[in-house]
Amino acid sequence: MLKGMFLFTLLFVSLSLSAMVLADDATASSSAPPVAPRKPVEDTIHGRRIVDPYRWLENARSPETQKWVEEESAYTRSLLDPLSGREQLRKRLDQLMSIGSLSAPQVGGKYYFYTKREGTQNQPVLFVREGVHGANRILVDVNKFAADGTLALDWWAPSEDGKYVAYGTSPSGSELSTLHIIETATAKLLPDTIERTRAASIAWKLDDSGFFYTRYPQKGEVPEGEEVYHRRVFYHTLSADPANDPLVFGKDLEPEDWPGVDLSNDGRWLLISVDHGWTKSELYLQDLQGNAPPVRITDGKNFLYGGQIYNGKIFITTNEDAPRYRMFVADVSAPARANWRELIPQSDAILQGAAIVSGLLLAQYEKNASSQLKLLDIDGHERGDVQLPQIGTVGGIGGKWNRKEVFFQFNSFTMPDTVLQIDLATRGTSLWSKVDAAGVDPSQYEVKQLWFNSKDGTRVPMFVFYRKGLKLDGKNPTQLTGYGGFNVSLTPEFRGDRFAWLEHGGVFAVANLRGGAEFGEDWHRAGMLDKKQNVFDDFIAAAEFLISQKYTDKEHLAIRGGSNGGLLMGAALTQRPDLFRAVVCQVPLLDMLRYQNFQIAKLWIPEYGSSDDPKQFEWLYAYSPYHHVKDGAEYPAILFMTADTDTRVDPMHAKKMAALMQAEAENGKSPERPILLRIDTKAGHGAGKPIAKQIDDLVDIYSFLLWQVGTK
Repeated sequence: MLKGMFLFTLLFVSLSLSAMVLADDATASSSAPPVAPRKPVEDTIHGRRIVDPYRWLENARSPETQKWVEEESAYTRSLLDPLSGREQLRKRLDQLMSIGSLSAPQVGGKYYFYTKREGTQNQPVLFVREGVHGANRILVDVNKFAADGTLALDWWAPSEDGKYVAYGTSPSGSELSTLHIIETATAKLLPDTIERTRAASIAWKLDDSGFFYTRYPQKGEVPEGEEVYHRRVFYHTLSADPANDPLVFGKDLEPEDWPGVDLSNDGRWLLISVDHGWTKSELYLQDLQGNAPPVRITDGKNFLYGGQIYNGKIFITTNEDAPRYRMFVADVSAPARANWRELIPQSDAILQGAAIVSGLLLAQYEKNASSQLKLLDIDGHERGDVQLPQIGTVGGIGGKWNRKEVFFQFNSFTMPDTVLQIDLATRGTSLWSKVDAAGVDPSQYEVKQLWFNSKDGTRVPMFVFYRKGLKLDGKNPTQLTGYGGFNVSLTPEFRGDRFAWLEHGGVFAVANLRGGAEFGEDWHRAGMLDKKQNVFDDFIAAAEFLISQKYTDKEHLAIRGGSNGGLLMGAALTQRPDLFRAVVCQVPLLDMLRYQNFQIAKLWIPEYGSSDDPKQFEWLYAYSPYHHVKDGAEYPAILFMTADTDTRVDPMHAKKMAALMQAEAENGKSPERPILLRIDTKAGHGAGKPIAKQIDDLVDIYSFLLWQVGTK
């Protein structure tokens, strides 16, 4: 698949209705939200006067901020903890979240590596098999190194022959990885460790002598505050001091550029991709047999490119003049754009990429927000579709250019992680391993794809998911989510917690908004920069459609989203506060005039724009949720959720928005329709969050939502 930058981000027991009744007197608390002093800071931005009353909350380390956060947490707990049914809800969520996860195996020599999480394990475990059907053996189990589960396995990459595996770990959801190396046969850790390898890209030398990798600078290597940028490519020789690792590529890159590496199957050619935001990337090729530097083989156009090298040819997937993507091939000896030859033309589905397996191309597509797999000869001749179990999502492919075993991971709304092995001759599949979903009967649930018109007439799809036989009487508790950004598709995905909602007569809806990748680059660009309002219009139209089709009404409709989806929640609740009964707004961006000044947010300027630019300021100010709270207006009940070690979206967004809305909204101090702030500790943006903490989150989310939509 084309690489994209992260931001970017979860025993059936029949519960009686009475077990989940939320007490009528649960809101009898006399507590009130703490008063956040107004300390207005006035800015003049491109001639417009902007007053920020809660700028002081941006300083997370100040004693005043910390005291207010403690008081906010106490207020939130005073309203959520007394809700009856929480223990029964926790018990059910414990069961549902014990449904684990499983990845497709990655092949290295005689070894097969994969991750699996089972039962109450907080983090996935890296397993290895010797032989495709060999015995499972634990290779890396980070659960042993942090009793509370807050040490995460961020990423891992086996060498070509599987002798070693490089992997990254980080504490408390910070994603600030430390690279380690383990010997597969003995499970012995090598002394080599490398800091600041967040989301590292790794390319092992074929002889296991070392690897190319990406890392971030140490303090003092770049101007203060820029350590979260300047990702560059280095080379590490095993047993050498990482401090002396030579810089391979990136000296002249911009601070926000995002390089990644891939090595040819013969070990001679290094392919370097460089992302410039989410609409443009470049490819560079380096011959490792000589001393020449990498050469750019793309032409600087505003398109995306991803590639791999096999038997002296570069296979390039791109949306160049093809918004649904196509594939080219070129010889490494003549890699210039003029020499590229189209191998796989654009079709009516989105080509997400093609893996080279057993000398063939396994192409992954997406059509109408669901996955497809096609097998092709290396010259692009189609052999046919690979059989998939149902409408759902291919979550990863495992295989090698010189191995016959090919795998893929699959899941759907009702089917948990399943790994299937492909018979390359028949394109049929057989089960390799799966996750059991004890207590969930898929046959009891119905999934539909609906289509509705957005404000400007654009046709937008939405999945709805609920228990069969549910009477759609216009009053069903309904949870609607969306994302709409960064070329991310929301496809059918198994989430155990959702069944806790469906088991109470709920409907779960997933809207495929513009800004995502569901219909190619045109769909993405129709929801970014100056067109971001399209995303919010699509989401509002989805809500109105659910109401018009008698799935729910305004008093039973809840919305939930995180990160860029948290921005979506903020825009929806400020633009249409009358349309929703409750909102869960997780790790959100909300102050869009200052977002770029915090954490890694300069990476997102190509997607959102920046208020430093006069024209882009107008786009951002037109919808920035923090700047559109109306004094005296009534809003839905809101649960803002953030975390103290989020290194993607700064917690200041949720803090400032909660303080502002508690002060100005008509229901800002209401114990019945509250505006709450929940700040997790030893947690980040969401990646690597232990299951125990996820369950804590979900108990609060579902008890809050069920209370607000009046489910008994």
